[in-house]
Amino acid sequence: MQSVSEIGEFALIQAIGERLRSSDTAEVIVGLGDDSAVTAPDGKPLVSCVDVLVQGVHFRTDWSSAHEIGRKSVAANLADIFAMGGAPKSLLIGLAVPADTKVAWVLELAEGIKAEADLVGAQVIGGDVVRSDQIVISVTALGSLDAPKPITRSGAQVDDVLAVAGRLGYAHAGLMMLSRGFRSPRAIVSAHRVPQPPYELAALAHSANSMIDISDGLLSDVGHIAQSSGVAINIDSQKLVVTEELQAMASAFNGNALEWVLQGGEDHAFAATFSNSSQVPEGWVVIGAVTAGEGVTVDGETVAQSGWDHFK
Repeated sequence: MQSVSEIGEFALIQAIGERLRSSDTAEVIVGLGDDSAVTAPDGKPLVSCVDVLVQGVHFRTDWSSAHEIGRKSVAANLADIFAMGGAPKSLLIGLAVPADTKVAWVLELAEGIKAEADLVGAQVIGGDVVRSDQIVISVTALGSLDAPKPITRSGAQVDDVLAVAGRLGYAHAGLMMLSRGFRSPRAIVSAHRVPQPPYELAALAHSANSMIDISDGLLSDVGHIAQSSGVAINIDSQKLVVTEELQAMASAFNGNALEWVLQGGEDHAFAATFSNSSQVPEGWVVIGAVTAGEGVTVDGETVAQSGWDHFK
């Protein structure tokens, strides 16, 4: 009998989905398998998603303040709503903490949650608090559909251009610094503690054919678009933004800045495909193209993907 570590996160999600999938109904516009679900219980599209953050896996209390953890937990969900062409409106928070957790820490967490939600005008409308052996934070985000239709992972078309918005590789670099005991440079370390999704740029991309929140790494998440759309996508490495700051960090730790940009997760930038370059909003950077075939290549070559997988 296989264990979850043997099949990996995404195969596990697919297997669970096969058992949960129900007959399609008019109320379900986008179901399992995308950044968010889109339903229309009363005829008006509702975008929803949920994420769970676990102490020691997604955050460490000796690395991040409660305020930073609160912001990070919300940012992951808001990015998923925007990736569907939605606008976040409401949040539901589930919190599990040990009985000896300081009240001040929980209140600071709440302030961080509110601070990130305030960036997009969303508000917390409910939740639950329970006891556990470690801190677990669950955030459910609900929003409206602002795009003419949901922007799914499965909408990429041959001859589309691939573009990205937001910085890449910084959260991974921050993780590298923190794991080695460093607390600076601040801009790099903060990228891991509190991601900065470019919400305003995602809101400009309603003409995109497909879009995804980059949480597991550029190659991995663009791979989700390619697989869901039944296409091939090639990334031009020369068009990727690899800053001098990132290069300096990679050099100091014998790393590869380009690899961090391609494989690093948790930046919560956005990748999308558009019918042509003229549709790409200002602030987005064209980095590749969609062709017939399958899989993702970099400069025409297949690259082994090592994006984040919880069980690998």
